[in-house]
Amino acid sequence: MAESTQLQRELEAMLPTEDRLLDPADCWAYGADNSRLHSIPEAVVFGRDTRMVVELVKLCRKLRAPLIVRGRGTGTTGAVVPTRGGLVLSMERMNRIIEVDPANRWLVAEPGATNAAVQQAAGEHGFFWPPDPTSSAFCTIGGNLACNAAGPRAVKYGTPRDNTLGLAAVLGTGAAMRTGVYTTKGVVGYDLTRLLIGSEGTLGVVTEATLRLTPLPETRQLLQATYRDMRAAAAAVARIMAQPVSPCALEFMDAAAIGMIRGYSDVALPATAGALLMIEVDGSHAQIGLAVDAVRRAADGDGCLNIEVAATVADAERLWRTRKALSPALRNIAPKKINEDVVVPVSRIPDLIDGLQDLGRRFGITIVNFGHAGNGNIHVNLLVDPDDPVQMRAAEGCLNEIFTLVLGMRGTLSGEHGIGLVKREFVRRELDPVALQLMRDLQRVFDPDGIMNPGKSLPDVAAAAT
Repeated sequence: MAESTQLQRELEAMLPTEDRLLDPADCWAYGADNSRLHSIPEAVVFGRDTRMVVELVKLCRKLRAPLIVRGRGTGTTGAVVPTRGGLVLSMERMNRIIEVDPANRWLVAEPGATNAAVQQAAGEHGFFWPPDPTSSAFCTIGGNLACNAAGPRAVKYGTPRDNTLGLAAVLGTGAAMRTGVYTTKGVVGYDLTRLLIGSEGTLGVVTEATLRLTPLPETRQLLQATYRDMRAAAAAVARIMAQPVSPCALEFMDAAAIGMIRGYSDVALPATAGALLMIEVDGSHAQIGLAVDAVRRAADGDGCLNIEVAATVADAERLWRTRKALSPALRNIAPKKINEDVVVPVSRIPDLIDGLQDLGRRFGITIVNFGHAGNGNIHVNLLVDPDDPVQMRAAEGCLNEIFTLVLGMRGTLSGEHGIGLVKREFVRRELDPVALQLMRDLQRVFDPDGIMNPGKSLPDVAAAAT
């Protein structure tokens, strides 16, 4: 424990009491995220400004102590779990909205600002920041950037990588730098902004983000469409995405999800419904009617059972209750939910759902699927009992087969949840070996001593050689 004692002693000398936690009982809450994995850090520090972050990185580098940057812990992959001890740097107090420039359509925020706070600040000027994860009321901008978390609006407006102009960051060397531009165009140098986004704190600590804003639409309208089966729904998704009007949300639920919500929702669905799409369209008052008609025509077709257009806000809320009923239904079915967010080409969604159903039968596990159909981002939920070792072993084997299935369809292992701890050993199955080695080389340039969130994102070299 010599390193721990030295780390604590140096933090006591460096920081006032209100900026640090050293007692294990106080540090306990900062050892987990929404993955339910847990490991107690040796110390927790609350970041205040860039100067403080620089000093903390230098201290951890001197002591070779792991440094894990944390937002609000809403991630599901264990990306902020301090499995190797060290220092958790919480950014929750670096939460200022520094500047809003409506004329140039950007906003500058610190990483601890919540997504909701950014939306409110932008909304006061008639704008919004497109990324909208489900946890937007609580999650931070830094966390959104760390795993490129997007949400339903990504189908039309893109992910954080598409909506971030520049960053300020402190690298694993202790050097502070700025990346990107304040303009909508720029091609000077390599794109380090997009490299840092999605790196899960393994390259540096983001201390400031310049976010690209989008004008708020005047209105939006919701459609709910039900289909005979997933193939009919996927064909509708392809038609919708091939016509000029892009929906701002295109969500789906499979037959298993529909079956689960019947007892938890007051929305009537056809008894034969095997798939459901929630389609939202936004735009101007003058054009919304034409846009809805275009999307409705595309959504209709062989296998479509019913399309309902929400005529009022109350109607839209009633239809959204169908989707919102899913989470409590899942919680009541099984004590644990293993949630993966794989992505496949849109045309392969039916094949994926069929394959998942086969795997569920083979491994004896209930699998429920829903997600962002417009970009093929499917949330695959394995419902298991964590106290049943046989079922948990079956879940591990099932996950392995799920990833094999996804990669065989030219898909990817994660769309927005990230890799963190739980998926890292599967990464080498997706990445080209030369590309993976280049990523490790880049990581050493940014973080030569390996202190930045070690054990996350990229698999160990030693494991690859075995």
